[in-house]
Amino acid sequence: MDPTTLFTRHPANPVLDASAWPRPVNSVFNPAACLVDGQTILVCRVEDSRGISHLWVARSADGVSDWTVDPEPLLSPEPDVQEEQWGFEDARVVYIAEHDRWFLTCTAYGPPGPAVFLATTDFWTVDRKGLIMPPEDKNAAIFPRRVGDDYVLLHRPVTVRSGPKAEMWLSRSGDLEAWRAPERAMATREGAWWDSVRIGVGPPPIETDAGWLLIYHGVRATVSGATYRVGLAMLELDAPNHVIHRSPSWVLAPSAPYERVGDVPNVVFPTGATVRERQLSLYYGAADTCVALATADLDELLDYLRSCPPD
Repeated sequence: MDPTTLFTRHPANPVLDASAWPRPVNSVFNPAACLVDGQTILVCRVEDSRGISHLWVARSADGVSDWTVDPEPLLSPEPDVQEEQWGFEDARVVYIAEHDRWFLTCTAYGPPGPAVFLATTDFWTVDRKGLIMPPEDKNAAIFPRRVGDDYVLLHRPVTVRSGPKAEMWLSRSGDLEAWRAPERAMATREGAWWDSVRIGVGPPPIETDAGWLLIYHGVRATVSGATYRVGLAMLELDAPNHVIHRSPSWVLAPSAPYERVGDVPNVVFPTGATVRERQLSLYYGAADTCVALATADLDELLDYLRSCPPD
């Protein structure tokens, strides 16, 4: 199987861009995604003409067309809060049944650096919980249920402990407030690999009978700049710091014009996924400029991953 054929770009791409917004904005990208009462909800990163990002909700019955964009952002920086002075970026959302709430993680950006921010939401209002990981940390997603006694957070700290590369780490919490010291979950590959410089979680992990399906982004440095691609991994259900399978190849890479050209060229950055009738819809930021959609058969993805070696 050629893994680069697993995903099919939607012919309507890009499905959202700045022209859909109720006020002038620079770019719309990196959306969280979920299904609520059959409706697709995206929580998009929207960058204004100052360069400050807000989180903004768009809704669609089919997840492709006829988007309704809310008149105001869901989450914007408070002017007197230093940690969020420069905006909110790159949300992920997950429903945790134990709390009967949607939990939103994102990057709060301010002079101290990027940090992991937590909130709960009904996609009309938001309840800010605040920072749960200090700078420098980003690309965070919570698993949709406890693993053992703990909630689990995948994130990407950059510290002395994390080493010279930006890799995926895992933290645990009994209450979603106090988080224990991180454990390395998945490392970058060495040398010329497509995910040799940085890796980070995409959408929140998806629970399957085979394990937690993890869609992630990987970065390679080239003479013309970084290239962002998408890969797959499978984490053990009861031990998500154990990678059972990992795709040697990327499964989605910049090739379409809207992925090649934009504010940051050569970027596909997955942040949201929904599943309907075993079809996975992957929403991603393209060139840090617009929102695009690629679809795949969930069972084909899992079959391919089972054929991959362990990490």
